Amino acid sequence: MNKTVSPTLKALLEGFIDYAGLYPPASVHLDTALANYVTYKNSQYAWMLRWFVINAKDLEAVPADFDGCLSVLANENNDRAATIEASGVVSANKPTYCEVALTDLEKLEQVKELNSFAKIRMGGIKPEAIPSTKSVAQFILKCAELKLPFKATAGLHHPIRAEQALTYDHDAPRAVMHGFINVLMAAAFAYYGDKDIEPILNETDASNFKFDDDKACYKERCLSINQIIEARQKFVHSVGSCSFDEPVHDLKKLGWL
Repeated sequence: MNKTVSPTLKALLEGFIDYAGLYPPASVHLDTALANYVTYKNSQYAWMLRWFVINAKDLEAVPADFDGCLSVLANENNDRAATIEASGVVSANKPTYCEVALTDLEKLEQVKELNSFAKIRMGGIKPEAIPSTKSVAQFILKCAELKLPFKATAGLHHPIRAEQALTYDHDAPRAVMHGFINVLMAAAFAYYGDKDIEPILNETDASNFKFDDDKACYKERCLSINQIIEARQKFVHSVGSCSFDEPVHDLKKLGWL
């Protein structure tokens, strides 16, 4: 029997996954990734899906009917893209997410001046690729101060912060990974002026997050469903994930889907 999803959880997670199955640790073949994206778009959880992430150099192999659904890794404009994801601070005709190093947050002001958006890397296939909650909080708070929308990518396959395997190999290294619920909720609170978001990012107990018909809460702190919708639309846009199935599986395991 399908569970009815809480309206505030649905508002928090609507269109939040940019599917990046081509990239580690999934690293599936392009044909498989494209087929997966079509499957997800036709699934009951399609409401959680946003764009298909692909490098500009691989676009020739992508059918034209994917145009408008593509988040293209490039440092210049691309006519086929819905959005651009740049490795530096650039401006393009399409909405553009500029990756900024967490040691170089002053570049966020340049991103804002160009009317682009920010991008934060939240992990990788090695433990040292995972940034501290303090540095993530500093990034989010700086974006909130600038009213600068952002997306997060890498290392966000799971809803709640926890120790996880970093790849799908049997001998994969393990480390504590950030949770996408933690990040989305911390960002939503930051958007409305809350500066004490590091505890939200650090939270490992899913029961401290509550979602009901009209509000989403972390412990005693709550936001209305309209605030969640606005924060997602105007501030924290999406999460790049090499898996769509894993987030769905984990949310079901929590009893939230």
